[in-house]
Amino acid sequence: MIAVLVLLTAATVLVNLVLPGWAYPLCGLVVAAATLGVARWSGLRARSIGLDLRRLRRPVVFGLVGLGAIGLVFGIAAAFPGLRGLFGDARMDTLGVGTLAWVTLVRIPLGTVLLEEIAFRGVLPALLGAGDRWRWRPVLVAASLFGLWHAFPSLAITQNAAIGTTFGGVPVLVVSVLTMLAAAVAGVVLHWWRHVARGLLAPMLVHLATNSGGVLVAWWLLTHD
Repeated sequence: MIAVLVLLTAATVLVNLVLPGWAYPLCGLVVAAATLGVARWSGLRARSIGLDLRRLRRPVVFGLVGLGAIGLVFGIAAAFPGLRGLFGDARMDTLGVGTLAWVTLVRIPLGTVLLEEIAFRGVLPALLGAGDRWRWRPVLVAASLFGLWHAFPSLAITQNAAIGTTFGGVPVLVVSVLTMLAAAVAGVVLHWWRHVARGLLAPMLVHLATNSGGVLVAWWLLTHD
């Protein structure tokens, strides 16, 4: 447990404060592999962390269902002018097509989704005693750590136009705490989806649809309005 927490702490400091942007997915891959190495060294089975390759059908089906549901929600939100502001992100102004492909197909899948799902929905809950069973204490502890993991990214959350407008004048520390709480709740939901689907691939696909899909919709609305 200590080894995984050290790895994750080092990773979030490196990618947010030290490493250049191009190294983000590389760091995610390395830390994800190291986290799996710790899991193996600890004696955890592939099934307990949701990576049993003999049980892929159910996670794939549930993952695709979740991906489709996220896509439907995004499509509905994008279709209504009153909801389009939810996708207003100042960072989208700098994305060309090449950068967009890099962010949605490399940076997010490898640097964000892979590491976060392996660590927070796979290895950490298993080390805490959950495995492939639902136990509230491991789930809540892992979700709380997932919330803390978003401490640095939460400082830039007000670049989203809707959030910036809603929380205008609110101290950034308060917005940061609320963002981390929201991430912790998302962690519980993603773990529930992993539990129902009996595999990590399901929350990975939902996570990917949410993050990469959100960037794609925001970019499309910004460049085609």
